[in-house]
Amino acid sequence: MIEKFHELLRDVIENRLPDLHVTSGACPTVRKHNGELEVVEAFGETTPENIYSFARVMLWSTGYAAFIEQKEIDFSYALQEHRFRVNAYHDVKGPGLAMRYISTKIPTPEELSIPKSVMELLHKEKGLILVTGPTGSGKSTTLASMVEYINENFKKHVITIEDPIEFNFASKNCLIHQREVGTHTQSFLRAIKSSLREDPDVILVGEMRDPETMQAALTLAETGHLVLSTLHTNDTVQSIDRIVDSFPPNQQGQVRVQLAMALTAVVSQALLPRKDGKGRVVCREVLVNNDAVRSVVLRGLTHQLYSIIELGSQEGMVLMDRYLENLFMKGFITRETFASFVRDKDLVAQHR
Repeated sequence: MIEKFHELLRDVIENRLPDLHVTSGACPTVRKHNGELEVVEAFGETTPENIYSFARVMLWSTGYAAFIEQKEIDFSYALQEHRFRVNAYHDVKGPGLAMRYISTKIPTPEELSIPKSVMELLHKEKGLILVTGPTGSGKSTTLASMVEYINENFKKHVITIEDPIEFNFASKNCLIHQREVGTHTQSFLRAIKSSLREDPDVILVGEMRDPETMQAALTLAETGHLVLSTLHTNDTVQSIDRIVDSFPPNQQGQVRVQLAMALTAVVSQALLPRKDGKGRVVCREVLVNNDAVRSVVLRGLTHQLYSIIELGSQEGMVLMDRYLENLFMKGFITRETFASFVRDKDLVAQHR
């Protein structure tokens, strides 16, 4: 059964499918390039015992014991030179696996359609750059492309703190150290504090999951480091609100001050189904910190940021609605997709 499972993984790799789901009592399911799910009936149903055996092979002995004890675990798995990000979990049906295929090739900014204005921000010596979006929106890939750009264009010390490590970076012009939570460090917070004693220039924090990690990342950005990180939010304004609202009310004023001073930019993205059915296309919103943004963040009037983004095109800012409108007018997405994701529904009515 293990060889059959590996054959399934090889099919995922060969077809570059983004996700694989293995569920107790059901056939495996893959996510296709257009975002739709498809059942792999030829594989047959997997039993709980099958999935436990898959997990045992993929996890080291202590990791498997932790999965059984804690009921869920995140880890990475390598099949020859190919890697998967894995979440092993339990639900009412039994154990399950959610696996995301990670391409061995790090895409270029051009391949990911990352605006030049965003890449130019990586020339800054310090600050916080956030890449946000829902699960499966390509945040990790965007960050990897940014790190590789730094690796090719600067001579700096880069530290990544990830859970788990996804892309492997080979040091080019930069010295790169990668640390995995649970394998090389106990937590994001502990690794961030440790990194201050490791002479870093750039620090990638895989995810700002809690107030302590957020506080540490902000402090790093304030003290002369360029910090890259992610949040699970749907747009740039929500990202700022999420950070502030994560703290108790008596701390939010100080956090606004830190965020207003340390923030460089927020890039929010989503992957939308292409009109031609050939995969998905990225849609982005970009907020770049300037005096107007800083003032609004300090006063807690974040709802005004949408107007600032709308007027900030010369500084590289772009509103998600305008990006969506552009994709629709160029024929990349359908009218239904445009209407589903746009905030201002009047924009749809303008395009009869």
